[in-house]
Amino acid sequence: MTALAAPLPAPAARSRHLAGTGALLRLALRRDRVMIPAWALTLGPAVAAMGSSFEAVYDTAAQRAGLAASMNGNGSMRALYGPVFSDSVGGLVAWRMAGLGAVLAAVMSLLIAVRHTREEEETGRQELLSAAMVGRRAPLTAALLTALAANTALALMIAGGLAGSGQPAAGSLALGLAIGCTGLLFAGLAAIAAQLTESARLAKGLTGAVLGLAFALRAAGDAADPSAGSPLTWVSPIGWAQNLRPYAGERWWIALLFLAATALAVCASYALTARRDLGMSFLPARPGPAVAPRSLSGPFGLAWRLQRTTLLGWTLGFLCAGGIFGGIAKGASDLVGGNRQTREIVERMGGQQGLTDAFLATMTGMLGMVAAVYAAGAVLRLRGEETAERAEPVLAGAVGRLRWAVSHLVLAYLGTAVILASGGLGLGLAYGLSADDLGGKTVPVLAAALSQVPAVWTLTGLAVLVFGLFPKATGAVWALVGGCLAIGWIGPSLKFPRWAMNLSPYGHLPKLPGTDATAAPFVWLLALSAVLALVGLAGLRRRDIG
Repeated sequence: MTALAAPLPAPAARSRHLAGTGALLRLALRRDRVMIPAWALTLGPAVAAMGSSFEAVYDTAAQRAGLAASMNGNGSMRALYGPVFSDSVGGLVAWRMAGLGAVLAAVMSLLIAVRHTREEEETGRQELLSAAMVGRRAPLTAALLTALAANTALALMIAGGLAGSGQPAAGSLALGLAIGCTGLLFAGLAAIAAQLTESARLAKGLTGAVLGLAFALRAAGDAADPSAGSPLTWVSPIGWAQNLRPYAGERWWIALLFLAATALAVCASYALTARRDLGMSFLPARPGPAVAPRSLSGPFGLAWRLQRTTLLGWTLGFLCAGGIFGGIAKGASDLVGGNRQTREIVERMGGQQGLTDAFLATMTGMLGMVAAVYAAGAVLRLRGEETAERAEPVLAGAVGRLRWAVSHLVLAYLGTAVILASGGLGLGLAYGLSADDLGGKTVPVLAAALSQVPAVWTLTGLAVLVFGLFPKATGAVWALVGGCLAIGWIGPSLKFPRWAMNLSPYGHLPKLPGTDATAAPFVWLLALSAVLALVGLAGLRRRDIG
């Protein structure tokens, strides 16, 4: 008599689905053994150092109260940094770093979550691992646990650094919790995107778009309501992080809001992964035409096909961001009573010109720094094509290495100019409309945005250099871009010395609009970018592919 196999009990079934999670977690932590400590050891001490900076610059309670009143009374500054809930040193640190830290933690988390889920499937490694004793939900669980470990380390570094510098323990813990919880929530959202999309690039882009929308909603809400009670603020996780209010009567219940949203996102990602086959997605690519268009007959057409969606998304995102900040730029001149400390912090970021021009210069500089993320991704698409073994069939034909590489680099270089022009146009048009001087305001702001191109191209050339000479170290490109972002965003507040600011190519650019500019820094940066790119392409010609 043949015995019928009884179904596994529920606990055994769950154990089967999670088989191999421990091994995959150890593998993920080993692969991220450099990236996770780099994020934690960079952002954590930076937040702690911010407290020392505020103590040195605003050493009296009256000065700190004046700064808080000035910032809360100005919609432009609230849109950029959020409202100030407390004029203590810790409260000013939370005002300056809660939103920025939340964004950086979200970026770290989405990279981790996508790397260990969709990217593993896209490269075929997950299929090999799944042939062993690996459960269906084990890869996703290992990725989320890795993100949890990274955000826990980051939160502890922030809380420990602030508490060690003399700030109240409760507020320090609240700020670390706000930043870490935001990162963990975006890890869950990235896990959903990894199930929906067919590639790691699309998953990162989709999650990044959600992050950009969250920042824009928070900015618009805080600009409209100084108490951070706008509905736009409350639909943004970044707004939640600020409303936890470290050092200002902490709202611990917001941590439960993060917990509920993260649990919902994680449950949705598990439900989706249980309903699709390995390597498949819920948003598959549309089938192409039976006959390829003539545009795909060469490498340039292929590169455009691969990168056009990303370029379009960045262009629209910059246009919207420019429009939002341009609409509130006029209020930058309304800071309370010409407060000296307020003027100093704005002018260190935007130059010595009038406050409105300094605010616009700050915004164009921020657009330039963020544009480097697009440029780096466009260059490193070459490495993705190489490691996925899609480059070899192209190079096996009549296409040379340089022609293949240049096809992608054209989009990296020209695409940067396009998205900066889009951001500058949105910024200038919105500011011109609010100031009733459309023609007189749009052109200078657009020119200021385009003045960031040489600095972005310098980082682009550096990415080409790393790809050509040190292909296995292309992850360092993101560290370089992040370092320049940190210098530009945090350096002025911490009063970095001139030599430290000059480590970033953006430190050599004039603060436009509103100041005089010479051609020398633009020429030198363009020349450096060309040299770096040429050296990288020379290295690509001489090294092995793959």
